[in-house]
Amino acid sequence: MGDHWTTIESDPGVFSELLERMGVKGVQMEELYSLDEDSLDSLRPIYGLIFLFKWQKEEDSRPVEANPEEAGVFFASQVIHNACATQAIVSVLLNRPELEIGPELSQLKEFVAGMPAAMKGLAIGNSDTIRSVHNSFSPPQPIIPEKDDDDEKGEAFHFLAYVPVGGALWELDGLKPGPIQLAECTDGDWLPKAAAAITERIGRYAASEVKFNLMACIEDRRRKYSRELAQQMHLQERIRAKLGKSEPPAPLPAAGAGAGDAAAAAAEELPDDADTLAVRLSESEAEAERLQAQLAMEEDKRARWAEENVRRRTDYIPFSFQLLMALAEKGQLQPLVERAQEAHRAKLQQQGGKVEQ
Repeated sequence: MGDHWTTIESDPGVFSELLERMGVKGVQMEELYSLDEDSLDSLRPIYGLIFLFKWQKEEDSRPVEANPEEAGVFFASQVIHNACATQAIVSVLLNRPELEIGPELSQLKEFVAGMPAAMKGLAIGNSDTIRSVHNSFSPPQPIIPEKDDDDEKGEAFHFLAYVPVGGALWELDGLKPGPIQLAECTDGDWLPKAAAAITERIGRYAASEVKFNLMACIEDRRRKYSRELAQQMHLQERIRAKLGKSEPPAPLPAAGAGAGDAAAAAAEELPDDADTLAVRLSESEAEAERLQAQLAMEEDKRARWAEENVRRRTDYIPFSFQLLMALAEKGQLQPLVERAQEAHRAKLQQQGGKVEQ
């Protein structure tokens, strides 16, 4: 059933690096704080949604798809403990054929074709590459923590995915026997329908639970902004050429993601009036400046994510031990402990709590 899988933090920086290390190109994860139309539109294209919630045992009478492959849906049962986060992401990726998922996931998808959902889940769990990437976001643990009491109460967090496939919106929950079709949809209207399903689920738990997290699987913003910036620069060259200030530019490459946008930009009819062209050039220059700023912000965010992930992998226990030993040797540890205890007592007194001596 595969070796141990650790729990990993639900964080866009973690999941985006996880995608890259699995060989996926041109895709990132982004956290969603609202399901309103503007928030969703600002992240398009969105390939799928990943929803984290505290799992609760409940009856679910919704019918599941008995033959997912006949419906064109990749579905894998979760048979490995702690693998639900990575499995939810893999479920989105393997249901979007337009994505560059890399050799590891491509081979996995080909290998499990025709297998039942449980065997697909086992194949994911036994992938050395996927497991090692998943586990790489936790530091070594020389001290094994005691079992969380929450585990005894059955409180566990769970990830599931929402993705459009074959003209329908599907909920992919590895703890269910199959995928659940929520509604008919198109690529243009599946997001509001998914938002409604997620909002309804949150509403069911709202009285007892407030811990939810929602991630969108989207096009890498760096790729998107770079492509749009290239389109604006190409448009400016065309305008200058029409004004007689330069030679016409070479056509933009139309391969890869966003090829349709590039073709549309290249085909834009330019007016003949010089004043109108000057206004259009000014607008394009302003848009290019905005895109450059957005691209710089995205690069800064990636650098911050990388630094945070290094910290997640770092074991700080040896450093803490050495620091405490050094303080004790210099006679500075006990005074610090006493000051901390005094500050704690003062805080309790301010809050009207009981002070222990």
